[in-house]
Amino acid sequence: MAKKTQTPLGIFIESIGLYFSNFDKFIKYMTFPVLGQILGLILIFTISYFYTQNISALIDRFHIFNDFLILILFSIIITLPGLMIFMKAFWEYLIAYGAINSMYENMSKSGKVYDFDAHTELIKRRSFAFIGIWVFVGIFSIIAACPLFWVICGILAVYFVLVFQVFTFEPELNPVECFKRSIGLVKGKFLSTFLLICFTGIFTYLFIPQIIIKLFDISGISSFLSKLIVPLLSQIQDINLTQFGLGIISKTEISIIIIQSLIAQILIQYSLPMRSILWSLWYKELSKNSVISRENKSPKKKRPSEKLMEESYKKYGKKRIDRNILRRAMEKDED
Repeated sequence: MAKKTQTPLGIFIESIGLYFSNFDKFIKYMTFPVLGQILGLILIFTISYFYTQNISALIDRFHIFNDFLILILFSIIITLPGLMIFMKAFWEYLIAYGAINSMYENMSKSGKVYDFDAHTELIKRRSFAFIGIWVFVGIFSIIAACPLFWVICGILAVYFVLVFQVFTFEPELNPVECFKRSIGLVKGKFLSTFLLICFTGIFTYLFIPQIIIKLFDISGISSFLSKLIVPLLSQIQDINLTQFGLGIISKTEISIIIIQSLIAQILIQYSLPMRSILWSLWYKELSKNSVISRENKSPKKKRPSEKLMEESYKKYGKKRIDRNILRRAMEKDED
């Protein structure tokens, strides 16, 4: 029996169920890609902060720092550890866009996720093509940043939404063909795809982050964390926005905004598996419909008896079909 066609709402609910049923495994898998980026940035800014605060003392104590080129070279060297951690974590996060699609295959069959390294390696083996996908995405994002292209890029973003699923499930396609295939799948299902984007966007980009941020604010965690970065804002002046009716934003308020933005970004990145599962489900649904459509359009092979009957209709008319013709046709089929 063919699987019943799923609605966008049904796929959205199923993706939430698959994500939270394997929540602990996804949290573990995403921890380094997400928190590694944060750790790298913290190291870069913290070390740079203490370096700039003590640069005068270094110049007085070590004459080598009187050379401007040495100062620049040393500032680059001290940020390398944080930069390396950030780049490694960022790459692993990008890889997750493809690897989680592969994990979906396991979930759809057994309901469980396992062998993370194998799924990750599956994407890394095609690193060249995968980087090509991201190059196109980067160019598209730069163009989309221009207000003049917001509408057209918004429409294209809907058509391109399945590109990573196509890359994972149809490995024979090159990057350009992945985008074309995504367009072909979404074509005719634009509104449903747009609804899915709205569902997952509101849930993972707004609902979950705002709920957690609110809990952090009520419990005082946001305030506590903001005090840790206030010293890093010592060179920043209070922002005067009275002309916009917003008053003056102090360093403490700026630090809280930074903390809230950081929490939101972490939660959005941790929810990547749910979005990937959702689009994998949608890819499978559209691919199934695409196959059925192609099968319906392709001419079916006619049995010899059917061909013989058609010839009889044309020659003698439907009312004058000789029973012997049908008998011989059936015998021919059996042969």
